[in-house]
Amino acid sequence: MKIAFINIYQDVVERGAEIYVSEVSKRLSKSNEVRVLSFSQKTKPRWPLVWRAYLDPHGFQTFWCTLKVIPTLFKERFDAVIPVNGGWQPALVRLVTWIYGGKMIISGQSGIGWDDRNNLWCFPDSFVALTEYAGKWARRVNPFVKVKVIANGVDYQRFAKEELKLRFDLERPVILCVGALTESKRQDLAIKAVSKLKRGSLLLVGKGSNEKYLQDLGDRFLKNRFKIVSFNHRDMPKVYKSADLFTYPTSPSESFGIVMVEAMASGLAIVANDDPIRREIVGKAGVFVDPTNLDKYSQALGNALETVWGDRPEKQAGKFDWDRIASEYGKLITDLIK
Repeated sequence: MKIAFINIYQDVVERGAEIYVSEVSKRLSKSNEVRVLSFSQKTKPRWPLVWRAYLDPHGFQTFWCTLKVIPTLFKERFDAVIPVNGGWQPALVRLVTWIYGGKMIISGQSGIGWDDRNNLWCFPDSFVALTEYAGKWARRVNPFVKVKVIANGVDYQRFAKEELKLRFDLERPVILCVGALTESKRQDLAIKAVSKLKRGSLLLVGKGSNEKYLQDLGDRFLKNRFKIVSFNHRDMPKVYKSADLFTYPTSPSESFGIVMVEAMASGLAIVANDDPIRREIVGKAGVFVDPTNLDKYSQALGNALETVWGDRPEKQAGKFDWDRIASEYGKLITDLIK
């Protein structure tokens, strides 16, 4: 089969969507002709209100980059095209694939909200929801679109078998939080909650617009029990192996959270936001709490550190291996073409 992924930010940033494209395309390419169409663009800002009409810098960037790839779509006539960037992109791709007879698949990397509503209203041949909860939501938004539930995943062997550890010169136990340093990830809540513990440190891994604010906050609340660092994704297995617990206080609208599965594959239990999506992913390998309640959040962190988790995190992560997930995508595309 001929399959194309379109992501204008591939190889520019390392978010969940980019990891998804890299891991799935790599595995599908073993028995199919797969291309990742990218323009190495820096992320553009979204302006309040205007972005919902995709008339902001990000929307225009997505529109023009997608226009540039349309001749390639017509020339190659891919059996399946998977656009990742939302906005005007799925509408343009839907039109092109409809003209030449290809299939369009959209993976719900954006999460429950406006972007994936727009994706569903563009009538893809199939919408891939990352969780059962998101799948039920998608069927309500557009009952005329075929919805398939396929999660994001982890290179299980790479993370589980890592033996090297890094030294961060932080007081143990080390609580790890990985993600873009943005408001929606709510790392400020983790800083304040860890500060209520009598011992232990917080390590934030990531980059983003909130870095200075979070550094100042960490210096004020945790002093030498806090650090912000960044690593390439290839080095992350060593980072997870160097921690004692993983926390993820992200907003409930987060579509998935690949970092949680990576942490579990590395043997770490999770303290996460209490919402249906996080519960579905983490299962019995963690603790769920409303992180806006700092006292309860801090207590949950303390309880998780004292719990003997055994191999529960690794077993839960094993359900999300990329090999199995890529196989499900291959079967979905084959069924659509037939």
